[in-house]
Amino acid sequence: METTVRLYAPDYTEKRTYWLAVLFAVGNIVLPQLFHLVPQGGVTWLPIYFFTLVGAYKYGWRVGLLTAVLSPCVNSWWFGMPAAAVLSAILLKSVLLALAAGYAASRFRRVSVLLLASVVLFYQVLGTLGEWAMTGDFGLAVQDFRIGLPGMALQIAGGYWMVKYVIYK
Repeated sequence: METTVRLYAPDYTEKRTYWLAVLFAVGNIVLPQLFHLVPQGGVTWLPIYFFTLVGAYKYGWRVGLLTAVLSPCVNSWWFGMPAAAVLSAILLKSVLLALAAGYAASRFRRVSVLLLASVVLFYQVLGTLGEWAMTGDFGLAVQDFRIGLPGMALQIAGGYWMVKYVIYK
């Protein structure tokens, strides 16, 4: 399952960059609220990362980076999730995801399940190491691998579908 898709990389001087980042950030604000209606929905499905992946892969690291920072900060400020104690770890993972997705898209100029799986694995492994260094708690740091595997699968499969079929071609 591999395909070449039209990818974009608007610059920070373009208004479109900011509009896209806000659009994807809204997705990253609404989706977690829906998943938090289910017990353990947030930690199982990892919804705060979904639109960061899609935005960065389809529209480049700039859109992804803005989305990666805006989404967790607004969610934390408005809804208290992620909690302030873990916000830095969520931001680290979000930024790593945006940079990895933007790099993979620009480097390979195509989308595939394997590429998206590599991006998700990269940000999760590095983010887990970073979270472990920040908190000193290995159990907390590997929580996404203990509980969030369905969320990683959703990011890969849903991200592939969104980049390939849904987002403006």
